[in-house]
Amino acid sequence: MRPAAFITGIAGVAVVVGLLLAGQARLNGSESPSSDANAGNAVAAAPDMAEPPAPLTDEDAELIARATAPAPAEGTAARSENAAGPLSEKAPADAGAVAPAEASSAAPVGKGSVELLRPAVESAGILSFGKRRLQIANVIETPADKSCGSGGKQWPCGMMAKTALRLYLRNRTIDCDLPSDAWEDMAKAACRLGQQDIGTWLVENGWVEAQPGSPLAAAGEKAKQAKQGIHGEDPRRRPASTRRPEAAAPL
Repeated sequence: MRPAAFITGIAGVAVVVGLLLAGQARLNGSESPSSDANAGNAVAAAPDMAEPPAPLTDEDAELIARATAPAPAEGTAARSENAAGPLSEKAPADAGAVAPAEASSAAPVGKGSVELLRPAVESAGILSFGKRRLQIANVIETPADKSCGSGGKQWPCGMMAKTALRLYLRNRTIDCDLPSDAWEDMAKAACRLGQQDIGTWLVENGWVEAQPGSPLAAAGEKAKQAKQGIHGEDPRRRPASTRRPEAAAPL
C-alpha cells in the first residue's frame, strides 16, 4: 500500500505542474499581441510628435564640416612632427640667407648664366629682384616718368614703355649672363626670355634707345625711322586700323 500511495502522490504533483505550465503559456500568448501593438503604436506616433528640423545655416554647416573632418592618423602625425623638427631648426638660417622677395634660382643654365625668377619691371630697361637691380645690357633705360612728344601733344611714353615690358615678361623666369645670382645693388647683363633677347625686343619695338656702338645700334636706327614706341606719336591717338600689334611673347 505504501509504494502505491507514493507513486500516486508523484503523479499528482506532475499533473499539477503541467497544468501550471500550460496556464502560464496561455497567459503569455494572450499578452504578446497587445504589447507588440502598443509598441507599434508608439513608434508610429513618434514621427507625428517630432518637431520639424530647423534650417541649416552656413555657420552651422562650417562647424559641422570642421567637426567631421578626419583626424590625422597617429603615424602620420608622428611623421609630420619629425619632419617639422629639423625644418624648424633650419628655418632661421635659410630665412637669413635669401629673403622671399629676392628668391631666385642659382642653377646655371649655361656657362656664366643663371635663371632669375619673377622679374619686376622698374622701368623699360631696369628690372628688380627685391633690393637688387639689373640693367639690360646694350640699351639706354627709358625712365618711367619720361614724357614724349611736343606742341602740347606730350604723352607718358616712359610709363607705356614700362607697361609694355611688364606685359611682355609677365613675371616669367628669365636667363641672364651673370656669374651668379648673388650680386649687390646694380648689375648689368644681357637677358633672354626663352630664345628672345630682351634688349633686342625693347630696341626693335622702340621702347628704349640702343647704346651707341652696341650690337643693337642698327636696330635702334631702324626703330627711329619707323617711329616705333617712344620715337613716334602717342599710340593711343592712332586709329585702330594703323596700330601695330606687339610682337608675340615666346612660350
